[in-house]
Amino acid sequence: MSIYLKLIWSYLKIGLFGFGGGYAMLALIEREIVTPGYISEQMFTDIVAISQMTPGPIGINSATYIGYVAPHTVDPSMSSPLWGLFGSVLCTLVVVLPSFLLVAYTSHIIARHKDSVVIKGIFAGLRPVVVGLIASAALLLMNAANFGSGTYQVAWSIGLCIAAFCTVYFTKVHPILIIILAGIAGLFIY
Repeated sequence: MSIYLKLIWSYLKIGLFGFGGGYAMLALIEREIVTPGYISEQMFTDIVAISQMTPGPIGINSATYIGYVAPHTVDPSMSSPLWGLFGSVLCTLVVVLPSFLLVAYTSHIIARHKDSVVIKGIFAGLRPVVVGLIASAALLLMNAANFGSGTYQVAWSIGLCIAAFCTVYFTKVHPILIIILAGIAGLFIY
């Protein structure tokens, strides 16, 4: 049962300090969830991939999945799906709660003072931090679980990464098509 208290504490921190959306949260999620051993690094990488493919924000999707698998991973006696379901609901609510309360409390203040130098300064300071957190998430995902460990796998993975980036950045090809083509290429390459 202590796993739930640990998950509540971790997801309160993630929900409160996870500015910039799901990708910006990834480094914090990794530190709060993978480092203590609630899930493995490979499982974290899989969760990120699954969360990207499912509808909804990546932070909430990952909280739901981690809440489901962490109780069983930490304590095998909690293998019943009901423990996982309880963990899913708990983590999802806890990660959303700080943002909900913060937005509910500050939205009318920000709307009233949107032309204020202070409010403009706060948002100007947050923008580069969010870009840095997203870049940190990109570097965090450049690991052996995503790029492979052998020279052959690393070379193909880097090539696919560069090709996907260039195609999306320099052309009007839809990202969903790139995801489908990358999946097909991965089926044949790996």
